[in-house]
Amino acid sequence: MKRHDLTRRQLLQSSAVLGCAATFPFSRAAWGGQKTNQPAQSVAGDRAAPLTPPASGKIPVAFPISDGAVVIDFCGPWEVFQDASPMDGKSGFQLYTVAEKNAPIETSGGMKILPNYTFENAPRPKVIVIPAQNGDNEAMYRWIRESSKTTDVTMSVCTGAFVLAKTGLLSGKSATTHHYAYTDLALKYPDIHVKRGYRFVEEGKIATAGGLTSGMDLALRVVERYYGHDQAMRTALNMEYQGQGWLDATGTANAIYAEVGTTASVTCPICGMEVDEKSAPTSAYKGHTYYFCSNDHKAIFDASPEKALQMAANK
Repeated sequence: MKRHDLTRRQLLQSSAVLGCAATFPFSRAAWGGQKTNQPAQSVAGDRAAPLTPPASGKIPVAFPISDGAVVIDFCGPWEVFQDASPMDGKSGFQLYTVAEKNAPIETSGGMKILPNYTFENAPRPKVIVIPAQNGDNEAMYRWIRESSKTTDVTMSVCTGAFVLAKTGLLSGKSATTHHYAYTDLALKYPDIHVKRGYRFVEEGKIATAGGLTSGMDLALRVVERYYGHDQAMRTALNMEYQGQGWLDATGTANAIYAEVGTTASVTCPICGMEVDEKSAPTSAYKGHTYYFCSNDHKAIFDASPEKALQMAANK
């Protein structure tokens, strides 16, 4: 068969591509020397148990989205699951978007997507991927809560953790989010143990990823749990993905973000983002002026300044 006759999947999964594994910089030793189908220790401290694929058919993966959904938060994991399907073509992952209405959704950057299903008619998922978004509502929360009763993994990406928190499924659990949202999440949901500087956190059936590209690492971890380390590595190779986060069992892959905002001269005490003191909203507390990236973060601070400062210092 000539090279141009190969399908994209066959080309990506050919033995020539897989032979590149010898030069890939991340060996099995880098993630603790686990055997195939045995994922590394989760960054939350408990071993994430291997997952069992169905005896036949594909694993349904749902992406609940609404206006403002951040493209890389759901398209990154989508690409991972798409490329992770084994060569038999019968197993792997079935991917679909789901929304409140069967109408175009405008995502970040103006991309418009027509959802595959609504919450009323979507297939039962085994994996749910929740991106950052700003059009989430009670219909979405109900669907996530109900669907999660039978999922293997319900995961959020970036500030999708806030959507997951609104469902109540993060209550009493450890979680992470985008580094600018650590304090915000901790203040709004004090029963959640916010893990700063973690690429992703797994706790039972619930998992949360840090910002943006962290979702790809968590998706690779899910692939590893279903189909083993070799298949996850194969997927990363095929994607030419060189991120190390999914191989890191210690939580240090995102450690730099635990201290974000500490070197800038003026930063928002809620998120650590550098702000322009000439135009930023301000609040005075105990003789000191604090500057904020937004009025929302100013309101959070004003509601409980002492608690906000304590959370911001809890790095």
